[in-house]
Amino acid sequence: MLLALNPLDATSLLTAFGTVGVFLVLFAETGLLIGFFLPGDSLLFTAGLLCTTGADGLHLSLPRVLVAAAAGALLGAHVGYLIGRRAGGALLGRTRNRHLIDGMARAEDLLARYGQGKAIVFARFIPVVRTVLNPLAGMARVPTRTFTLWQIIGGLAWTAGLVLGGYALGSSVPDVDRYLLPIVGVIVAVSLLPLALELLRSRRRAGTETTREPGA
Repeated sequence: MLLALNPLDATSLLTAFGTVGVFLVLFAETGLLIGFFLPGDSLLFTAGLLCTTGADGLHLSLPRVLVAAAAGALLGAHVGYLIGRRAGGALLGRTRNRHLIDGMARAEDLLARYGQGKAIVFARFIPVVRTVLNPLAGMARVPTRTFTLWQIIGGLAWTAGLVLGGYALGSSVPDVDRYLLPIVGVIVAVSLLPLALELLRSRRRAGTETTREPGA
């Protein structure tokens, strides 16, 4: 089973590890820089969906999925924050991964534009940024109490929102497991939308600044 595991596929991860996989993936994605590529959004939605169906012979418990998702997301974020406080500068400064570098720039932009609390919440819904912002907050010495409060709010909203969204869809659409792959594809596309919008805004701002330079 593990030989056929695809870490980028939510259904594959859930089939291999079940509810434990929800905890492990969210912990790695939000707490460890190496987990930036993991499919957190589609995993949460698919897990909620599988709480109502028996797709591939797999049926999950909604209360257990909600607890595992919240625990993984909250503990992971706090570990990422602690890593940032102790070794954030050296760790982030050494990375050569383009996705992490771009994510760092977007995380810094969120902090500058919205302030600490809103940025920590918003980052939960943006792939890669939710991985980078936690150590970045630790490196920037965001007060522990402030970070803890807002990461709990954001973490619970993100995990419960997607899991319950998947559960609601599975409960309302008969035989929804037949359309599992297209649904997951849509969720992946939607989850990447905030990332695309942030990138577009950054390019527009860069273009505006370039246009203003000659007349400065």
